[in-house]
Amino acid sequence: MKRAKRPVLASVLASTLMLTAMAPLQASAGSPAQDRPGEIAMIADSLIARPVLLASTIVGAGLWLVTSPFSLLGGNIGEAGQVLVMNPGKSTFIRCLGCTPAQHESLKAEKATKASEEEAVAATE
Repeated sequence: MKRAKRPVLASVLASTLMLTAMAPLQASAGSPAQDRPGEIAMIADSLIARPVLLASTIVGAGLWLVTSPFSLLGGNIGEAGQVLVMNPGKSTFIRCLGCTPAQHESLKAEKATKASEEEAVAATE
Protein backbone atom coordinates (compact mmCIF):
# COMPACT_ATOMS: atom_id res chain seq x y z
CA MET A 1 0.00 0.00 0.00
CA LYS A 2 2.87 2.39 0.81
CA ARG A 3 4.52 1.67 -2.49
CA ALA A 4 1.43 2.70 -4.45
CA LYS A 5 1.22 6.07 -2.69
CA ARG A 6 4.79 7.14 -3.43
CA PRO A 7 4.50 7.54 -7.22
CA VAL A 8 1.20 9.38 -6.88
CA LEU A 9 2.61 11.68 -4.21
CA ALA A 10 5.76 12.29 -6.26
CA SER A 11 3.80 13.16 -9.39
CA VAL A 12 1.49 15.53 -7.46
CA LEU A 13 4.48 17.22 -5.87
CA ALA A 14 6.29 17.55 -9.21
CA SER A 15 3.27 19.02 -10.99
CA THR A 16 2.68 21.45 -8.12
CA LEU A 17 6.26 22.65 -8.29
CA MET A 18 6.06 23.08 -12.06
CA LEU A 19 2.84 25.07 -11.88
CA THR A 20 4.20 27.22 -9.07
CA ALA A 21 7.32 27.95 -11.07
CA MET A 22 5.23 28.98 -14.10
CA ALA A 23 2.94 31.37 -12.16
CA PRO A 24 5.39 34.30 -12.13
CA LEU A 25 5.86 33.93 -15.88
CA GLN A 26 2.15 34.44 -16.47
CA ALA A 27 2.06 37.37 -14.05
CA SER A 28 4.93 39.13 -15.79
CA ALA A 29 3.38 38.67 -19.21
CA GLY A 30 1.60 42.00 -18.55
CA SER A 31 -1.35 43.34 -20.41
CA PRO A 32 -2.71 46.87 -20.57
CA ALA A 33 -5.40 45.87 -18.08
CA GLN A 34 -2.67 45.37 -15.47
CA ASP A 35 -1.76 49.05 -15.74
CA ARG A 36 -4.96 49.81 -13.89
CA PRO A 37 -5.10 49.19 -10.15
CA GLY A 38 -7.68 46.78 -8.77
CA GLU A 39 -10.23 47.25 -6.03
CA ILE A 40 -8.08 45.74 -3.30
CA ALA A 41 -5.18 48.01 -4.23
CA MET A 42 -7.44 51.06 -4.09
CA ILE A 43 -8.87 50.09 -0.71
CA ALA A 44 -5.43 49.37 0.76
CA ASP A 45 -4.08 52.60 -0.69
CA SER A 46 -6.86 54.71 0.77
CA LEU A 47 -6.91 53.05 4.19
CA ILE A 48 -3.20 52.37 4.76
CA ALA A 49 -0.83 54.02 2.31
CA ARG A 50 -2.33 57.51 2.04
CA PRO A 51 -2.49 58.14 5.80
CA VAL A 52 1.11 56.91 6.18
CA LEU A 53 2.24 59.10 3.27
CA LEU A 54 0.40 62.09 4.74
CA ALA A 55 2.16 61.53 8.05
CA SER A 56 5.52 61.23 6.29
CA THR A 57 4.82 64.48 4.42
CA ILE A 58 4.10 66.28 7.71
CA VAL A 59 7.12 64.76 9.46
CA GLY A 60 9.29 65.54 6.43
CA ALA A 61 8.13 69.16 6.46
CA GLY A 62 9.04 69.39 10.14
CA LEU A 63 12.45 67.85 9.51
CA TRP A 64 13.02 70.16 6.57
CA LEU A 65 12.15 73.17 8.72
CA VAL A 66 14.49 72.07 11.52
CA THR A 67 17.37 71.20 9.20
CA SER A 68 16.90 74.08 6.75
CA PRO A 69 19.67 76.25 8.30
CA PHE A 70 22.13 73.43 7.81
CA SER A 71 20.86 72.73 4.31
CA LEU A 72 21.17 76.42 3.51
CA LEU A 73 24.79 76.40 4.68
CA GLY A 74 25.43 73.24 2.66
CA GLY A 75 23.79 74.69 -0.43
CA ASN A 76 21.24 71.90 -0.90
CA ILE A 77 18.05 73.36 0.52
CA GLY A 78 16.15 72.68 -2.72
CA GLU A 79 17.22 69.05 -2.79
CA ALA A 80 16.31 68.61 0.88
CA GLY A 81 12.87 70.12 0.27
CA GLN A 82 12.34 67.89 -2.74
CA VAL A 83 13.25 64.70 -0.88
CA LEU A 84 11.65 65.45 2.49
CA VAL A 85 8.47 67.28 1.44
CA MET A 86 7.74 67.24 -2.29
CA ASN A 87 8.23 63.52 -3.05
CA PRO A 88 5.97 62.27 -0.20
CA GLY A 89 3.50 65.05 -0.99
CA LYS A 90 3.28 64.04 -4.65
CA SER A 91 2.76 60.41 -3.67
CA THR A 92 0.07 61.46 -1.21
CA PHE A 93 -1.95 63.92 -3.25
CA ILE A 94 -1.14 63.52 -6.96
CA ARG A 95 -0.60 59.77 -7.53
CA CYS A 96 -3.73 57.95 -8.72
CA LEU A 97 -5.58 55.88 -6.13
CA GLY A 98 -4.18 52.36 -5.90
CA CYS A 99 -1.38 52.99 -8.40
CA THR A 100 2.23 52.19 -7.82
CA PRO A 101 4.63 54.94 -8.91
CA ALA A 102 5.42 52.97 -12.07
CA GLN A 103 1.72 52.56 -12.89
CA HIS A 104 1.16 56.27 -12.28
CA GLU A 105 3.95 57.21 -14.70
CA SER A 106 2.60 54.74 -17.27
CA LEU A 107 -0.92 56.17 -17.04
CA LYS A 108 0.44 59.72 -17.21
CA ALA A 109 2.42 58.88 -20.35
CA GLU A 110 -0.65 57.20 -21.86
CA LYS A 111 -2.75 60.33 -21.23
CA ALA A 112 -0.05 62.55 -22.74
CA THR A 113 0.07 60.35 -25.85
CA LYS A 114 -3.71 60.49 -26.25
CA ALA A 115 -3.68 64.27 -25.81
CA SER A 116 -0.98 64.74 -28.45
CA GLU A 117 -2.88 62.46 -30.86
CA GLU A 118 -6.06 64.49 -30.32
CA GLU A 119 -4.15 67.72 -30.96
CA ALA A 120 -2.75 66.27 -34.19
CA VAL A 121 -6.24 65.26 -35.34
CA ALA A 122 -7.63 68.68 -34.43
CA ALA A 123 -4.80 70.40 -36.34
CA THR A 124 -5.50 68.41 -39.51
CA GLU A 125 -9.23 69.25 -39.49
